[in-house]
Amino acid sequence: MQLTRAADYAVRVMIHLATPSAQSRVSLSALAEATGAPVSFLSKVMQALTHAGLMSSQRGQSGGFHITARGRGATMREVIEAIDGPIYLNVCQMPGRPCRRKSACPAHGVWAEAQRAMLEVLTSATVAGLAAQSMAASGSGGARLVHAVAKAPECCC
Repeated sequence: MQLTRAADYAVRVMIHLATPSAQSRVSLSALAEATGAPVSFLSKVMQALTHAGLMSSQRGQSGGFHITARGRGATMREVIEAIDGPIYLNVCQMPGRPCRRKSACPAHGVWAEAQRAMLEVLTSATVAGLAAQSMAASGSGGARLVHAVAKAPECCC
């Protein structure tokens, strides 16, 4: 399983906007620069995050994007699901889709355990908590840390 690039960018943006060094409203181009995301692609990500209520947007000269209180308290799972929809390790883990092979499949229990563990980890990490870690790791320049890490293509954050 691999996160989509859109979900990866969404996580970067949310962490960046949750740091105290982020302005009250940040332009799309400034977010793209801070997170290493292409502006055209990031625009679609921002629409999804706004639609999910994790951030607000305002047009005009003093416009831009602002993280909402709900967004600041959002879990990694909520951010990813705002972009990609519900997260399932395997189709047999999707509710409402009974697995016909469940009783005969030795891997079913492994998929179920892995699904629970993955969702537990993603639910335990919040945007605010990750932003605080970013700030602590870089002293006071959390936005710089997100920007520096975002440029590394092998890193998801």
